Amino acid sequence: MPNKSFLFNREPVWLENRPGTRHTLPENVQSWTYEPGSLTQRLRDYYGDAVRVKILLQQWNTPFLSERRLLKLRESRYSLIREVLLYANAKPLILARTIIPAKTIKAAKRNLAHLGNRPLGEVIFSYPKLERIEMDVTLIDLPVWTQPAIAEGRIIEPVRGRRTVYAVAHRQMLVSEFFLPGVLEIF
Repeated sequence: MPNKSFLFNREPVWLENRPGTRHTLPENVQSWTYEPGSLTQRLRDYYGDAVRVKILLQQWNTPFLSERRLLKLRESRYSLIREVLLYANAKPLILARTIIPAKTIKAAKRNLAHLGNRPLGEVIFSYPKLERIEMDVTLIDLPVWTQPAIAEGRIIEPVRGRRTVYAVAHRQMLVSEFFLPGVLEIF
């Protein structure tokens, strides 16, 4: 069975987003972590059509333990795992990992299974009843990242991120986004 992740050697440690967490983050990280809209749209507002998606991994597999717990999935249940790099003008901006259970794909009329190089945000934010259920935050040290992820993201220091449980047609999915130095320059 292929690895569960292109990005990680092991599962990152996540902290629940609690009242006051926002104020512990640098201002530029707060801006991206608490963005209420689509990060893809925010990137497009700044970079226009230069924003691109590079698929790093897309496969059916069992998610990490904390991902399964958040989505209330049994260990034996496979989900679509998609990891991508969003970049513009050859500058890496955001690494992302998405966990989409089969029931969510079915509820979304399979649009989520056939994204290709299209950003996920363009699809899910088009759903009129998209719900945000909960969010966690993280700071990931270099040893947690794989060498290929470090190369793709040009990672040279710990990276902050967020993961959000969304619901499409009352079916949940998990989107984790990691803010690379290039994106933190444009807050």
